[in-house]
Amino acid sequence: MLALALALAGCAATAGSGQRADVVIRGGTLYSGGEGAAVVGDVEIAGDRIVYVGPSRGTAAARVIDAAGKIVAPGFIDPHTHPDSYIRSADPVARRNLPWLAQGVSTIIHGVDGGGSPDVAADAARLEASGIGTNVARFVGFGAVREAVLGQNDRAPTPAELAQEKALVAKAMCEGALGLSTGLFYAPQSFATTEEVIAVAREAGSRGGMYDTHQRDESSYTIGLLGSTREAIRIGREAAMPVHFAHLKALGVDVHGQAPQLIAEIEAARAAGIDVTADQYPWDASGSSVDASLVPRWAVDGGYRAMIARFDQPATIARIKPEMAENLRRRGGADSLLLTSAGHPWTGRTLAQMGQAWGIDPIDAAIRILRVANPRGTGAAGSAVASFNMADRDIDLIMRQPWVVTGSDGSDGHPRQYATFPRLYAEYVRKRRVIDLATMIRRSTGKVADMYKIEQRGYLRAGYFADVVVFDPEDYAPRADYVNPNEPAAGVTSLFVNGVLALEDGAATGATAGRALLRARPAGCPAA
Repeated sequence: MLALALALAGCAATAGSGQRADVVIRGGTLYSGGEGAAVVGDVEIAGDRIVYVGPSRGTAAARVIDAAGKIVAPGFIDPHTHPDSYIRSADPVARRNLPWLAQGVSTIIHGVDGGGSPDVAADAARLEASGIGTNVARFVGFGAVREAVLGQNDRAPTPAELAQEKALVAKAMCEGALGLSTGLFYAPQSFATTEEVIAVAREAGSRGGMYDTHQRDESSYTIGLLGSTREAIRIGREAAMPVHFAHLKALGVDVHGQAPQLIAEIEAARAAGIDVTADQYPWDASGSSVDASLVPRWAVDGGYRAMIARFDQPATIARIKPEMAENLRRRGGADSLLLTSAGHPWTGRTLAQMGQAWGIDPIDAAIRILRVANPRGTGAAGSAVASFNMADRDIDLIMRQPWVVTGSDGSDGHPRQYATFPRLYAEYVRKRRVIDLATMIRRSTGKVADMYKIEQRGYLRAGYFADVVVFDPEDYAPRADYVNPNEPAAGVTSLFVNGVLALEDGAATGATAGRALLRARPAGCPAA
């Protein structure tokens, strides 16, 4: 506590006593985003910056927020999100990004799992021009890059095509991407060899980027959890870049209890000098789709329409269905897959229940769902699932590791989109005491900013951007669940994004003060 008090006093000295303030958050319990316990004091904001953090000095301001008895912290930074239905919506209300704001999140990172477009600068400009509620930073995605060059096909790139992939990543890094993300579990990324990924990743690594990965196998589908972990570490080592594991977990009955070995692999890499970190969501069900969970990768070569065509070939479907059944076993059976897409006969029911309702085998029920195409025929509509496939002992052990931060992996139809940070607080801090509040806040703020090199955010410090959350420790709680996934969280009383109130007295103000956060242009890039 003394160390934090001295740090806050240092912030106060930096700010100087003559600063004006537009807002004073008075008398709250301050968690700075760094190490150490909290202290009681004030946060003063002028424009889009924090100008003072420390003991109350009685500063007058146009707005004074009484934070006595409340927690005051940097706005949370969510390192792994799928927010497109909000931040890219035609509806300006949706673009406020309320699912994250209501949790106290001021900055999100997207373009994950290999999905980030190479057109980083143009995309950033569009987002800011449209008005968004949270700050956004993003990765360039290996999947988007590979698909732009090779389509959905299962083949290796030619030397010329590999050069195109590399050029797209280099362009994105020069335009401000955080690094390269991959989702090697998903087709068509799963068709890439390790060597292809390394070659492309080097373009990001040589420009200071991070390798962020949904690893090739979190279970026992292909090379196994531990083999996939070694592959990701190898990619980081050979591409000379930090490695970050997205939503680290041991998924499925075959790998339950493997968290100690998983952690040992990462600890060995860290001891060898590789910068390896991870994020984790505090849920025992992952979010996926019926096809990604069950259909073998070879059967989706060429995309959705090619998959459906294979379903119509008797010899091919006879090969596909046993592999789907084995994948269902890995996931824990048909009772473990909750169908979460809204507006369908199966919404809120398990795959087992739909098989019973239709009088067919669960695998046939899955195929029936997958045949419901979206209007463009490019993918299954309504095939989202919450897959209950993790063990508490693994979740808890991973959560306790000092190199793990919190991320939502927030996606439509899963309550983690609306409730990750309050669930972490309610279940793992208050109820089960897996970690304490100071650790939770550190791993939701400053530690994330440090990992991702997000400058001047993640801390309550004079001169930093005024992303600040105020929440009631008695009321902060999730309201979303697996059946009702779209309920905003409770307990955040105020949230500032770039000095602008996004939430006031727990309600959205309508402000869209978020910004697109781009990394500084690396050395060696052409002039903008």
